Amino acid sequence: MDHFFSANGWLNQTISSLNTVLWSYILIVALIACALYFTFKTRGVQFRMFFEMIRLLGDSTKKEHEKHVSSFEAFAVSIASRVGTGNLAGVATAIAVGGPGAVFWMWVIALLGSATAFVESTLAQLYKRKTQGSFIGGPAYYMKFGLRKPRMAKLYAVLITVTFCMAYISIQSNTICAAADKAFGVPPLVMGLILVVLSTLCVFGGIGRIAKVSSVIVPVMAILYVVLALVIILMNLRLIPHVFAVILSNAFGLQQFAGGTLGATMMNGIKRGLFSNEAGEGSAACAASIASVSHPVKQGLVQALSVFTDTLLICSCTAFIILISGVFTTPGLNGVQLTQMALQSEIGPIGTQFVAIAIFFFAFSSIIGNYTYGEMNVKFLTARKGWLTFVRVMNGVVMVFFGSLASLDLVWSLGDLFMGSITLCNLVAIVKLSPQACFLLNDYRQQKRNGIKSPVFHRSQMPDIEKDIEAW
Repeated sequence: MDHFFSANGWLNQTISSLNTVLWSYILIVALIACALYFTFKTRGVQFRMFFEMIRLLGDSTKKEHEKHVSSFEAFAVSIASRVGTGNLAGVATAIAVGGPGAVFWMWVIALLGSATAFVESTLAQLYKRKTQGSFIGGPAYYMKFGLRKPRMAKLYAVLITVTFCMAYISIQSNTICAAADKAFGVPPLVMGLILVVLSTLCVFGGIGRIAKVSSVIVPVMAILYVVLALVIILMNLRLIPHVFAVILSNAFGLQQFAGGTLGATMMNGIKRGLFSNEAGEGSAACAASIASVSHPVKQGLVQALSVFTDTLLICSCTAFIILISGVFTTPGLNGVQLTQMALQSEIGPIGTQFVAIAIFFFAFSSIIGNYTYGEMNVKFLTARKGWLTFVRVMNGVVMVFFGSLASLDLVWSLGDLFMGSITLCNLVAIVKLSPQACFLLNDYRQQKRNGIKSPVFHRSQMPDIEKDIEAW
C-alpha cells in the first residue's frame, strides 16, 4: 500500500502530468481573465461595498419555526470549507514550491476573485429551489434553469461531488494526520480511524447539524489563530518591511524570470489561493443558495467577504509566520509540517502542538463542510437515498482513510486535477449569466439609494426568466 500511494508512484506521476497541461496556461488565464472581467462589470463591487458586506452578516429574514439557514450560518458553512488545509498547509506548500512570491499571487487571486465569488453566489441565490422547508441550489441549478443546459448541470454535479467528497477530503485527512504525527506522535493509521468515526457521525447528521457545528468551531479557531499570528508579527515588527520586500521581489524578480521559475511562482500562488478561497469553483455558491435573504445580492456580498476573510486574513497570517521564521529555506520541509516548524521556531514546541489542534478543527470542519456540497448535488442528480448513503460512506469512511495513508504529493495532485475541472465548467456558466448578476446588483444599489435599508427582490422584476426563478 505504501508503494502504491508513494509520491513517485505511477498514479501520482499520471495525475501530475494532467495537472501540468490543465494549469500551465488554460486555467490560470481563465481565472485571471474572468476575475478582471467581473471586477470591471460590477465596478469593483468587492471594494465599493466592503462595509455593506460586514453589515449583512447580521441580516436574516428567517423565522423561528423555519428550517432555512441564516445569512451568517451560510457564511459559516462556506468558511468551514474555505478555512482549512489551504490556510495552514496550502500556503506552506505554495511557499515551499513556488517561493515567497507565491503569496503575492494568492493576494491577487483573492482581491480579484472575490468579484467572481460575488457573481456565482448571487446567481446561486437567484436560481435556488425550495425543498422540504429549506432551500437548495448552486452551479448545477443555474446551469440547468439559467443556461437551460441540463447535461452540463449533471456533469458539474458529478464533478463537484467527486472533488469535495473524495479528492478534497483526502487532503484534509492527510494534513490532520501529518500534523498529529509530528506534534503528538499519533500514527496516521490510528488518526485516520479516529477521523473516520468522527466524520461519519457528522455527515449522517445532515446540513442543519453541519451549519450549527461550523458556526461555533470555525470562528473560535480562526480568531485564536489570527490572534497568535498577530502576536508573532508584533514581536517581529521590525522584520515586516523585509517580509514584504521578499514577497514582492520574488513575485516579480529578475532572478525568477531569468531562472524560469516565475511561472511556477504564479501557478503555485494561484492554485493554492484558489484551493483556499474557492472563488470560481462554484462550491461556495452551494452554501450561498441555502440562506434565507430578501435579495440575492445579499449573499453575493457575504460570500465575497468570506474570500477576503480566508485569504487576505488567515492565509496571510500563515505566510507571515513562515517568512518571519525563515524556515521555508530548509530542504525537505513542506505542507503543514513547515507551518509547525515555523511556529515552533517562534514560540517553542507548543507551536507544533497548537498547529496540530488548529488544523484538526479547521480541516475537520472542512470535511463536514465539503460533504454539504456533495449532498446538495447528489440530491440534484437523483432522489434515490441509496446514492446519498454511498456518498456519505465515500466521504466519511473511504476517502478519509485513504487520505490518512496517501502521500502529500498524491493528495494535492488529485485535488488540483478535480479543482481545475469544476472551475473551468463553472466559469463558462457564470460568464454567460453574469448580466443577470449585474442587473441584480444595480437593482440592489438603486433600492439603497432610494432609502430602503433592506432591499427586496421579486421575480416579477425579471419577466424574461420569471418562470425559472421559483424561490422568489
